[in-house]
Amino acid sequence: MTGSTRRATTRFFAAGLACALLAACNAPGGDPDSATGVAKAPGAIPAPDLVPRPRTLEAGQGHFTLSASTPLLASGEGAEAEAVRFAAYMRDTLGIALAPGAGKEGEGAIRFVVDPGFKADSPEAYRLQVAPSGIELSAATPTGLSRGAATLWQLAANPGADGRIPALRIDDAPRFAWRGFMLDSARHFQSLDEIKKLLDTMALQKMNTFHWHLTDDQGWRIEIKRYPKLTDVGACRLPAGDGGKDPATGEPRPYCGFYTQDQVREVVAYAAARHITVVPELDIPGHATAAIAAYPELGTIDTPLVPSNEWGVFPNLFNTEEDTMVFLENVLTEMIGLFPGPYVHIGGDEAVKDQWEASPRVQQHMREAGAKDEMAMQGLMVERLETFLAAHDKRLIGWDEILEADLPDEATVMSWRGIEGGIDAARKGHDVVMAPVSDLYMDYLQTDSPNETPGRPATIPLQQVYAFDPVPAALDETQRKHILGLQATMFTEHTRFDERLEHNVFPRLAAVAETGWTPAAGKDWADFRQRLPAQLHRYDLLGIRYAKTPFQVQAVAEDDRAAGTASIRLSNPLEYEVRYTTDGSEPGAGSPVYDAALELPLPVELKAAAFFEGRPLATPQAFEFDAASMLSRTDEQLAVCPDAGRLLLRLEDDGPADGERAIFNVTIFYPCWQWNGADLDGIAALDVRLGRIPYYFQLAHDETHRSFEPATGPHGELLVNAGGCEGERLATVPLPAAPGADGFVDLEVALPPGTGGRQDLCIRATGDTRPTMWVLDRATLVPRAP
Repeated sequence: MTGSTRRATTRFFAAGLACALLAACNAPGGDPDSATGVAKAPGAIPAPDLVPRPRTLEAGQGHFTLSASTPLLASGEGAEAEAVRFAAYMRDTLGIALAPGAGKEGEGAIRFVVDPGFKADSPEAYRLQVAPSGIELSAATPTGLSRGAATLWQLAANPGADGRIPALRIDDAPRFAWRGFMLDSARHFQSLDEIKKLLDTMALQKMNTFHWHLTDDQGWRIEIKRYPKLTDVGACRLPAGDGGKDPATGEPRPYCGFYTQDQVREVVAYAAARHITVVPELDIPGHATAAIAAYPELGTIDTPLVPSNEWGVFPNLFNTEEDTMVFLENVLTEMIGLFPGPYVHIGGDEAVKDQWEASPRVQQHMREAGAKDEMAMQGLMVERLETFLAAHDKRLIGWDEILEADLPDEATVMSWRGIEGGIDAARKGHDVVMAPVSDLYMDYLQTDSPNETPGRPATIPLQQVYAFDPVPAALDETQRKHILGLQATMFTEHTRFDERLEHNVFPRLAAVAETGWTPAAGKDWADFRQRLPAQLHRYDLLGIRYAKTPFQVQAVAEDDRAAGTASIRLSNPLEYEVRYTTDGSEPGAGSPVYDAALELPLPVELKAAAFFEGRPLATPQAFEFDAASMLSRTDEQLAVCPDAGRLLLRLEDDGPADGERAIFNVTIFYPCWQWNGADLDGIAALDVRLGRIPYYFQLAHDETHRSFEPATGPHGELLVNAGGCEGERLATVPLPAAPGADGFVDLEVALPPGTGGRQDLCIRATGDTRPTMWVLDRATLVPRAP
């Protein structure tokens, strides 16, 4: 619908730093899971707020001051490139112009040194030494130098640093070799500039793997010269509803985009310069609709397909024919030429086998191949592709479903359906990347704030992301060595534009970065929470539009209508200090601290913000409560009806075609909303504001869980029950054929005389949810006339 939107060298080091007599002072290595050691000399500048936290940090006395006259020197193979890149970050984010190679070696310089004799337990290890007389960053490899340069940039970008870097020594190396982020460019397409922005931010958080999801049911995003229709046809879809119409003409307006091979090379080179490996994904045998739409002979059915404008799990699979396997190998051949990294991801997830089961051709091929069932047939496809990739010096990695068939020993498993697949894989001797949907999916909501973007049903807050450890206790020491690391995953069904993408990913990606880099015993949530505001400052410098919702205040009010008062509870999702005012002024460091529910007379205007060290973490929010507002609840404020299809999604309207859209919370298995404890004393009616959106979901075998109340009238009815959905029916009101011109309809539901007390109101619309469904925007109690 188109309704309106709502809501230094050794001498430098010795000159200014008193090194504590710790083993870490003498070696860059050490136990990768030991606690981070911090030694502070008397009178030292406080330790900086680095993310991720380094393995060892020793603070010294004094500081080094950066200026335009500071020489930036480089020695060793690859050091100059790292110095140049560091200078660019300093110039672009801090306005500090350093001149790589300028000046003479001596006092007051920053030296980048690649020393092959540097002793380290990882190619990413580095040592950073800062003294008032100069800075030295040293490593065995340019990669290690790059990681140390990220630390040095963070020191310079620390809030209030003003070009001063505290004297210190850091010996650092990562805990895990795989510290990844997956971006889905198939569902929604990102520009090269946005991808580069993400890669920069990954590098400055010491992440090293970019998993690029390039093919899916909704789009094929990589140019394959041998098969041009993959992008001619597969890179375009027609969005559902009004989103697929030109607002000026009403004509179809497809959503298109793909990366040329030159653009892919550009991204790969940009990532490689930052020592980030790009892992491409070609999803097989499922998530193949866009490819089959381009070349129907790849599928198993005669029905023509188009790239889908729906989300979910689809039945369309590549067939098992020899020609199809040759097609996949040809595609991989071109991809291998574009991606020099060691891994290629072949997907393997959510391959519903219904079409294979129904296909005589597939069944005959299974018998010929000796596959006992369809999963075994998928395993044979995986085995063939693993052999093909190995012949090209590549390693196959796939989602954990590939474990359900015999898997080549060399294959690596990415465990997404939890950690169980990773445990099974490690016990069988496979390398594992942990990426569980339960903890590391960035498209799940991060708070229950009404200001959240659209997203998946579960809430994965920052605390939960930080708490995840990729090494299960169930594994023994030998098996644990197979855990390569962890990866955050960002699928983009609900992520139409870049600002929403950055909201979903940040700051949660900082928690993933710390888990991947910092020794397990060195991680501490309370300490991370103290360092996080400094990281937000760095995000601002990088232009990252991180989520503000974890740093905002939420307010919940319960009114006493007879007394004309309200009890207002304030909270911050990350439990930062909350300060508030009730006089219309902006809250500041001297405003009252919230510590208990506020009992206030109505009307009241309340402003609140979460604070850290006397400064608000986000723009203060204003909440206005009066008698009228207390009678109304939005869909975010209503509960999910119990035991009635609890797959809650936060969905946006299908229109307007561009810009912001209305957002609705709805349980798609059974659309139903419940106002628990609604005070119906003195209430004559309930006004319900509804919108209508396309039902754009494919549920595969979960389709049987979808249900709805059958309609009895031509367009269905609005049902209101008291005491829950099985309680007394208060009203049945006919629904119109369509919403109004603004995309909404307001229905006034008269309540029976004598209705009163506190009731749990159940609100539903009857009728099939396909092809469109009614969604609730707001419900308002209407008082009886005086």
